[in-house]
Amino acid sequence: MKRFAAVLICLGVFWAQTSALNTFVLRDPVSNYVTGTMTIHNEEHIVDVHVRSGVYSSDTIFDYRHGYIATRLFSRNACFIMKIKKEFMPELNEIGHLAFERETMKDVYSPNNVWAQFQPGSSRLGDVRDWVLYGKHIENLCTGLPLYELVATEPLTNVDGCANAGIPSILGLKICEELIATGS
Repeated sequence: MKRFAAVLICLGVFWAQTSALNTFVLRDPVSNYVTGTMTIHNEEHIVDVHVRSGVYSSDTIFDYRHGYIATRLFSRNACFIMKIKKEFMPELNEIGHLAFERETMKDVYSPNNVWAQFQPGSSRLGDVRDWVLYGKHIENLCTGLPLYELVATEPLTNVDGCANAGIPSILGLKICEELIATGS
């Protein structure tokens, strides 16, 4: 009977570790202040990031099941959506490893930055077709906000119109307005 109980306890511990939510505290690399949290939902293939840092505050959903990232920038009161591209984005389990390394080793520097642009004035409100495509998590994040489609780009030299989002110290997402040249 004791063996049976021990086996049940071990199975419970292992099951809880694989199915549980993994939450990480995100700290500023300089001041060590908590700037946000990241929760990995392994069963749903979702990474949920909340950053609270003044004008840089944002909520971001990485939905690996549907293949999209959505970022709600509070300073712009808008939602920015981008298709997950494997050449730019780490896999779900890799994000967890990077977060664990960042939490345990204070000096980890992540060179991972994704640059994306959107066209100002090209927003729209989401409808049923969008929410079927993007999934319920992104729908909950972006309902009622203007949606902008992001396109991955090379790093820009002029970053004045760019906003920072993503996962601090793990995966930066630089969201920039696409500047359209005028003929003057």
